Amino acid sequence: MTSPDHEQPDAVQRAFDELGRLSFAEHSLESVLDTVTDLAARVLPGEPNTSLTIVRQGRPRTVAASGGLALDLDEAQYRLGEGPCLTAATTGQQAEILDTGAALQWQEFAARAAERGCASVLSFPLPVQELTSGALNVYARGGPPADAATRDLVSRFAAYAVVPVSNMYLYESAKEQVGHLRAALDSRAVIDQAKGILMERLKLTADVAFQLLAQVSMSSNTKVRDVAERFVRTGQLPGE
Repeated sequence: MTSPDHEQPDAVQRAFDELGRLSFAEHSLESVLDTVTDLAARVLPGEPNTSLTIVRQGRPRTVAASGGLALDLDEAQYRLGEGPCLTAATTGQQAEILDTGAALQWQEFAARAAERGCASVLSFPLPVQELTSGALNVYARGGPPADAATRDLVSRFAAYAVVPVSNMYLYESAKEQVGHLRAALDSRAVIDQAKGILMERLKLTADVAFQLLAQVSMSSNTKVRDVAERFVRTGQLPGE
């Protein structure tokens, strides 16, 4: 990577401004991730490929990448079970290979990166959110090893990028939880409705009515909710 030239600060500030304008109303999670990786590749020195690694429940995956090099090198680390992107994502600490041709750590991965024309790797952690952690990865394709100015620039970019990425993940997680809650409430409502019909029709207690629905569910390999919904709609249980 090479140090930013005198024109780059303006481009970097514009990138920071664009990151700051990202809103939930105008973007999906995918478009936020794509915007972050595209901006990083555009403004960071060394013609890098960039990616975002997300680790959920111990399983890493690349959720966005600006090019095939970043995706390939991310996946190489996942296969090996080690590397700077995994270290940054799982420990919350910055990880780097300043010269892939002379690496003392993660040597197998570094050799793979050098073969692909990657000169250095910088990975910066994203804040941990509930069961999700991650990292912004920068793979420089040419130039000398990353210097202090470049590492500082990547660190600043990562600090800006984590805000929309983390917020978008929280937003999507909240929507998913609301969806699960709504589905659970809908299921409870239709099951209670089916129980009420059975209790009235067959003079059963609530527990016995539910047991009957559960038995039909098991024998027909159908979810209790679906059994209840069909019964409420047709007035018949499967097999009747």
